[in-house]
Amino acid sequence: METLITLAAIALLIVLGIRLIHRLNAQHDARIAAHHFGDPFPAIRRPPGHGHPTAKEQADRRKVTDT
Repeated sequence: METLITLAAIALLIVLGIRLIHRLNAQHDARIAAHHFGDPFPAIRRPPGHGHPTAKEQADRRKVTDT
């Protein structure tokens, strides 16, 4: 009888462990899905209006300093 109770307790602990690992993996997947990997340097933020210059802006800047 004690053997049956011990086996049932071990099986219950295994099931609880599997459920915990499954929930942790789901939480980790949700965190990864929420993170955007498109920006090459996410720590460097440019203020509004200070993005990458267009080709016309670069040409205008060259004309001003070319004099």
